[in-house]
Amino acid sequence: MTLLKRKESIFPSVWNDFFTDDFFKTPSVAQAGTTIPAVNVKETPVSYTIEMSAAGLKKDDFNINLDRNILTISSEVEDKHVEEKENYTRREFSYSSFERSFALPDAASTDDIVAKYEDGILTIEIPKKEEAKQLPKTIEIK
Repeated sequence: MTLLKRKESIFPSVWNDFFTDDFFKTPSVAQAGTTIPAVNVKETPVSYTIEMSAAGLKKDDFNINLDRNILTISSEVEDKHVEEKENYTRREFSYSSFERSFALPDAASTDDIVAKYEDGILTIEIPKKEEAKQLPKTIEIK
């Protein structure tokens, strides 16, 4: 039996790396070490739902804007802590921000969008236009 030594080339490695799942994933860390919250987007027959995991934030920390069917969720939080003692002063500053934008489909009704923040989850309900709702219907047999 003969063993052949296989010669590796760089091309297959680059080619394989290009098509791995990780290559196309959106990064979860933005500039300066800030974290972009994870998002679930669901569609039902009557609406679209965006769920954003944003634990540690308050309802007032969010800005939600709609401009020409682009829904943008953003947050900026700045925290300053100053502690003064006899011999020293300790100052701690932190700043975090993120922004996520979603292009809403033509079927979305932008008039009745509802947002709520509960248990660290921001939920945005976007109803569909009446003509776009896919309600099940029964077909009568004649």
